[in-house]
Amino acid sequence: MDSVELCAGAGGQALGLEQAGFMHRALVEIDESCRATLRLNRPHWNVPDGSSADVGTFDAQPYRGVDIVAGGLPCPPFSVAGKQLGTRDERNMFPDALRIIDEAKPRAVLIENVRGFLDAVFSDYRQQLRRDLQAMGYEMDWRLFNASDFGVPQLRPRVMIVAIRSDWRDHFHWPDPHMRRPLTVGQTLLDLMRANGWQGAGAWAQRADEIAPTIVGGSKKHGGPDLGPTRARAAWATLGVDGKGVADQAPPQDFVGMPRLTVRMVARLQGFPDSWAFFGKKTAAYRQVGNAFPSPVARAVGERLYAALGVRRSYAVVSHV
Repeated sequence: MDSVELCAGAGGQALGLEQAGFMHRALVEIDESCRATLRLNRPHWNVPDGSSADVGTFDAQPYRGVDIVAGGLPCPPFSVAGKQLGTRDERNMFPDALRIIDEAKPRAVLIENVRGFLDAVFSDYRQQLRRDLQAMGYEMDWRLFNASDFGVPQLRPRVMIVAIRSDWRDHFHWPDPHMRRPLTVGQTLLDLMRANGWQGAGAWAQRADEIAPTIVGGSKKHGGPDLGPTRARAAWATLGVDGKGVADQAPPQDFVGMPRLTVRMVARLQGFPDSWAFFGKKTAAYRQVGNAFPSPVARAVGERLYAALGVRRSYAVVSHV
């Protein structure tokens, strides 16, 4: 089955859907560094440049009949960390996504967004979105998942919006959270903290005995890389992590104090495999990681979509025979 990915970023959701069995026909991403990261890791992926890299001007008609359109649309319009302007925010890309869905006419749609999307202030917006999708022939539902429900060692709540054509709707079922507890920050990062022989790594890992708070990616208007505002940095401090910046490398052998995380460490906490590379210098790379969607969550939902669409496809083949 194939897909078109919108706002692909550094490839977290795209990687999860690939693991679920989907092949990407196009990955639309306006950020040049992110596009370079996608190509660096998957040279065979189609990552367009120019006007086709912008969701606002992307022409989806050549992809008509694709199995799914997926995307992690920008979160600032709905984020509680912002002004929650919703439809009045120029960064709201739901109208562009609806246009693309109407052009591509996929069998299913998968959109990720922040928890704030479910706030009461956006109730009318959600219902209008449901009506818009129903007019195109889709049944829409959503669930709030935490990344830690699927083994990611991070507290990262995200809303997953699924819309499926009526013929396939009864075959889709949301994934169940994992029963086992995810690894702690210390368990997840101990080997990376020990990379340069830091003698205090073991004691640090014992202190870092919880999952990570939500990783904050920041924006291009933000300064250098760090782990978030004051409240976030305080949460990191309880785990023995200095959140005021991001390190270039692991602590040296004689390091004393609270270590900073490297981009690779943060990527692992986001669910990226260590083999996934990030293009650019530290600030650009960290921003890509911090804004990513954990691939294990995308994979879990993607597998359920793949199964649902596959059931109906099998029926169609048998009927035709």
